[in-house]
Amino acid sequence: MLAKTTTSNLGYQQITPGATSTALTIPAGARFILIQSHTNPIRWRDDGTAPSATIGMRIPVGVDFLYDGELQKFRIIEEATGAIVNISYYA
Repeated sequence: MLAKTTTSNLGYQQITPGATSTALTIPAGARFILIQSHTNPIRWRDDGTAPSATIGMRIPVGVDFLYDGELQKFRIIEEATGAIVNISYYA
């Protein structure tokens, strides 16, 4: 029998990242995020280096992306002006 896993939603954040990389506002206890970009693709990195509009892992518009790494190192940037990013935080 599989053990049941329970998750709790700890909050939501909408970011307009702009041309400078942006860190997240992480609620206490958050272990992973669900992130989706609207209007324009975004790029992200979690290795301590800021992403740029052309360098970093890409999240296309409308794609749900689940991330469970080091949230405090996660940074995003827009590929083109006007990106809107929705993020839900979970424990």
